[in-house]
Amino acid sequence: MRTRVKICGFTRVEDAVCAARLGVDAIGLVFYPLSPRHVDIGQAVKIVNALPAFVSVVALFVDEQESRINEVLDQVPIDCLQFHGDEPAEACRLYGKRYMKAVRMQDGIDIPSLARQYHDAAGLLLDAYDPGAKGGTGSRFDWNKIPEHCALPIVLAGGLDENNARQAVQTVRPYALDVSSGVEAEKGVKDALKMAAFIREVNEGDRIII
Repeated sequence: MRTRVKICGFTRVEDAVCAARLGVDAIGLVFYPLSPRHVDIGQAVKIVNALPAFVSVVALFVDEQESRINEVLDQVPIDCLQFHGDEPAEACRLYGKRYMKAVRMQDGIDIPSLARQYHDAAGLLLDAYDPGAKGGTGSRFDWNKIPEHCALPIVLAGGLDENNARQAVQTVRPYALDVSSGVEAEKGVKDALKMAAFIREVNEGDRIII
């Protein structure tokens, strides 16, 4: 199976278009005001409208109000929601959209239990734990904490870049990799060469497994 690639945290139209041309499967837009990669609705609409067909758009929220999420969905064509806070399963199901639940990996996390709790999710996104941040830290967690089998597709995030993407594919065999800071020139500004190298390394990891 081919490992999918999602690049998150776009703030500029030209970066998202470049990622699409390089072959990314999905782009992530961050609607979390405390993030340096936060976009408003106007920015998001411009980015999405510039994308070619067959690139999925994922909207990231962190413990956001239902009214705000609906406001975004009313104006921005979103394919999938990503909940990166402490949202219970019933809150994730309110919008009639596919969703992923992010899990910040730390001691005591029970992935099989979470897979049952969020059984209708399109995937579990496993990210590094940082008490002061809700993702996008550039930190990697111990991949040995990931169970060999999970009822839901695993999306691996946290500290990924071109130097470990191939290893991540070969070691974890996730459904997808999700990268943000690892392909940036600065926060919110993507680097075309880094994005190309990341996608190339993922594809090479798949080729070796096959």
